Amino acid sequence: MKNIFSRIKSLRLATKIKLLVVAGLIIWFYFSLPKKLFHTPTSYVIEDKDGNLLNATIASDGQWRFPYNKNVPQKFIDCITTFEDRRFFKHPGVDPVSIGRAIVKNIKNKGVVQGGSTLTMQVIRLAEGNDERSIWNKLKESILALRLELSYSKKEIIALYASNAPFGSNVVGLDAAAWRYYGRSADKLSWGEMATLAVLPNAPSLVHPGKNRDVLLKKRNALLDKLVDAGKIDQSSGELAKMEPLPGNPLNLPQFSPHLLQRFIKDNKTRNGITRIKTTLDGNLQKSVAAIVQQHQSVLKGNGINNACALVLDVETGNTLAYVGNIYAPLNKEMESDVDVVAAPRSPGSALKPVLYAAALSDGYILPQSILPDIPTQIGSYAPQNFDLTYDGAVPADKALARSLNIPAVKLLQQYKYQRFYETLQQCGITTLNRNADAYGLSLILGGCEVTMWDIAGVYASMARALNHQNKEHGKLDPADFHAPNYIAGKTFNIEHSTSTIALDATSIYFAFQAMQEVMRPGEEGLWQQFSSSQKIAWKTGTSFGFRDGWAIGITPKHVVAVWVGNTDGEGRPGLIGVQTAAPILFDIFRLLPNVSWFEKPRYNYSYIPVCRQSGYRANIDCPEVDTLFLPPNAGKAPLCPYHKIIHLDATGNFRVTEQCESPSSMQHKSWFVLTPAMEYYYKQKNADYKILPPFKAGCEFAETGKVMEIIYPQPDAKIYVPLEVSGERGKTVFTAAHRRNGAKIFWSLDDNFIGTTQNFHQMALNPSPGLHIITLVDENGLSVSRQFEILEKEKN
Repeated sequence: MKNIFSRIKSLRLATKIKLLVVAGLIIWFYFSLPKKLFHTPTSYVIEDKDGNLLNATIASDGQWRFPYNKNVPQKFIDCITTFEDRRFFKHPGVDPVSIGRAIVKNIKNKGVVQGGSTLTMQVIRLAEGNDERSIWNKLKESILALRLELSYSKKEIIALYASNAPFGSNVVGLDAAAWRYYGRSADKLSWGEMATLAVLPNAPSLVHPGKNRDVLLKKRNALLDKLVDAGKIDQSSGELAKMEPLPGNPLNLPQFSPHLLQRFIKDNKTRNGITRIKTTLDGNLQKSVAAIVQQHQSVLKGNGINNACALVLDVETGNTLAYVGNIYAPLNKEMESDVDVVAAPRSPGSALKPVLYAAALSDGYILPQSILPDIPTQIGSYAPQNFDLTYDGAVPADKALARSLNIPAVKLLQQYKYQRFYETLQQCGITTLNRNADAYGLSLILGGCEVTMWDIAGVYASMARALNHQNKEHGKLDPADFHAPNYIAGKTFNIEHSTSTIALDATSIYFAFQAMQEVMRPGEEGLWQQFSSSQKIAWKTGTSFGFRDGWAIGITPKHVVAVWVGNTDGEGRPGLIGVQTAAPILFDIFRLLPNVSWFEKPRYNYSYIPVCRQSGYRANIDCPEVDTLFLPPNAGKAPLCPYHKIIHLDATGNFRVTEQCESPSSMQHKSWFVLTPAMEYYYKQKNADYKILPPFKAGCEFAETGKVMEIIYPQPDAKIYVPLEVSGERGKTVFTAAHRRNGAKIFWSLDDNFIGTTQNFHQMALNPSPGLHIITLVDENGLSVSRQFEILEKEKN
């Protein structure tokens, strides 16, 4: 009895051991398959929105190996299963029938002439990277193949094979092979082409295009016969496929957007190793824009202008439709065409002026047509000048924007405050303001900062988007409309701005775009408006200091186009002006885009305010001509007209009088448009209808109010360097003043020494010695103005 119980215990123990062994084997079997099968590096690949290849790079190990693609063409599935594994969809990963057939055939031929590996086993071998053929390796592959079939579907397994099989030379994977050998994607290959590729993995070191063509042809045709026999293709299709030529030497892959690929590789550091994306680019538009940029640059290079780039955005989504980061000239290193200028910080010139105009309107600092001073200006050591070195005296804000005048923009920024504008630019999406606001100062509006085309195009696309949505949002501006551009298809935006408000409103943006629409287009002399087919475009150019950067940016309700022209090394060139170099490219690109209707006039968040017709400010009681206009919501905060005032004239209307020399009953009381002397000095030169103040009647006591006399040049505390003339003598400095009264005499003194008198035309050429000086002007009535300045001494070598 004891022996029976001991035997039972022994059996139980043996059973437990067996169960433990079986459990251990099951656990080992379950965990035998690595979570990730393939660890080889892959090529970076970008496709357009339709899945067409734009660009690809070779993998870091020197192989053309595209990332895993789950979509395998049915032609390849038919070809590879017919050639390698006819029972692929029936066996569990190992095919005993195939193994038995291979053993019999190999014994008959006294050598290995046929393998019994299934496609599943070949995937394991490719993943292991072990080409040694032994019984042990075959057993290991068989076990792992069975395990693979439990975790992956048949389509997934064949996709793994198609993505990692060798196709000769340094080409790995079906996708790379299709492009390298046939110049198109695998789903567009014919039966003859697909059959050619299907036979390559079987012996990639022996059979590949360019060598052993007879062997390759024989294998391909044999496969085509098998496909006919299997009913995959009909007899005529098989015969036609046999007539197709074999591929020659490997082809170069498309290079339609090399700089976007460069950007993707840089961004990929944070994308969890994804090396293949579908972009938002329109492939046909990308090619056309690149051709336009290349065509214009071929002309510009005659002036030593080597580089140009362009960006096209869809307003509604912010998606990138075309991304030409530079010209494409990889063999010419001097051109530096590898630099992606779309992502490079550059001086924007005047390209940010519309943002300031819209911001000033939004806050009620000005109205759309408020006149701004355009006179010689010096603010501390900063002395801005207009591009054409002329002055208008006073100019409406919208015209100043359309003409890109610098001094009115600086005057407006001085009023708006550059610190606030700095914050506004950051809110809108400018990310490259890496210094504090004081480091930029007022030069912020004239290109004294660094921006990228990516950011600035994104800002204008955001403004257009907000304007498009203003009626849907009942006039409220949604901060979510302000976001960076995007180039990855299907991406959802994480709003990068922490602010919940944007210092703009939709109605002010509308007025900014209206003003930008009035800019004269290059070569069209302003006649474009006469053609009904011409598209309305809000556009702005910019030229950086030293003629280093030429910009043009255009906006419609559907698209934003940005163009830059220049040299990536920062070399300036004469004639490198935005309107002459970048604008023609801009309008050529817009001709590729569909015409769209203009922005809808805002129906919410606006005001109607009485406006002085002549000054553009809110009408005061003295303004003679007043219009009630549609304006931004904060227009009521704008200043009252400071230029209209009531003056008293005698009965003839020719002379000003006071109650001390004329009876009030004989006076005429008229509203008069009165600019400051400096503004008047330049304004009347370009506006013949401007009426200066009438003189005082003889015998009337002088009773002038406000500014009567003003020094135009030099500005307060100016530092003046006077160059030498050709003769070697020091040149002279022309001092300029303005007096409100016609015929007034001004007596000039320099450092308390009388130097001369002027009448009507108040200019005097002087040659002060180096050092600090004070110039003093006195008129006939004893009114005086003084100004300190410094003449700089020539530096000694």
